Amino acid sequence: MVRHTPRLAAGLPPDEEVLLDVPDERLAPALVAAGRGDHGPAAKLLATTREAAEWENRDRYTTRLAAFARSRPEWFDDWLCASPHDPDALLVKAELAVVRGWESPARAELLREMGPLLTAAAEADPRDPVPWRIALDHARGTHASHTAFEQLWEEAVRRSSYHYGCHASALQYLSAAWYGSHRECFDFAERAASDALPGSLIQVLPARAAFAYLTSPSHSLGIPRERLDAAADLAIGLSREYEAADPWPAEVRNLLTYVLVRLERWDDALEQLRLIGPYATSFPWDRMADDPLGQFLELRDGVRIEVASMTPLRPPRGPVRSDEH
Repeated sequence: MVRHTPRLAAGLPPDEEVLLDVPDERLAPALVAAGRGDHGPAAKLLATTREAAEWENRDRYTTRLAAFARSRPEWFDDWLCASPHDPDALLVKAELAVVRGWESPARAELLREMGPLLTAAAEADPRDPVPWRIALDHARGTHASHTAFEQLWEEAVRRSSYHYGCHASALQYLSAAWYGSHRECFDFAERAASDALPGSLIQVLPARAAFAYLTSPSHSLGIPRERLDAAADLAIGLSREYEAADPWPAEVRNLLTYVLVRLERWDDALEQLRLIGPYATSFPWDRMADDPLGQFLELRDGVRIEVASMTPLRPPRGPVRSDEH
């Protein structure tokens, strides 16, 4: 282990270079401007995603802008005051309200009161699937029935058949931790992944189902190991389609790394850590610790130690030839 652990650090950035939830080159300037009280770049960014139907980017940016508005609301309050009917401002408003509602002890009651905000966001641009992802999150928090969930799901896929955010939210609803079961969750994930377009993040849904299973108190029941390995293998194949240290698949690579560690597939986990590079994400590590970055770095060291402990000190020699006697 002493000999191999330093060598296995090759391709891994030093701890001090690893950052958490780094915004991409489009979002970063909008966040900086918002921090200065200027909502203009954020409004322009979301307007661009709407006009170009960049639904995946729109969903990610909405989530990040709403998270920023929770702690620094002045810029967002100014945006709403200046443009109360702006589809993009209404979308962030709905996301922010649902996130706040989830944190309340009276979650279900508070979330039910937010229905009009979701309706306003959805009606502001009928093409947009992101309000329906928010609605699916909302449904989970309000104890919506399977019938109500299915109606929301139909609205979501009608707008975008392959929207990753809507699929991930639906998967949570169908998990054993909420209103489904491990088997129902896996069946949904595998069907969606089999229909996904090449390179689509939807191919990681079975790995998300594996994560839900492995973090459940009842994870010793029901799902065979080969199904978990198949989910991991599919996500590994997707990860390899992207460049190393690419921020776009960073969250799915972080998730996949957790699954591989739980499956004790140490070499595969180390490969994902090298592909992640400096892009640690809060999910899934914030499910295990209050310090997600520290948790990620600690796990990264642990994976290197596990791989080192299985690496022979010297490579095995080949068979001895007769002329060597």
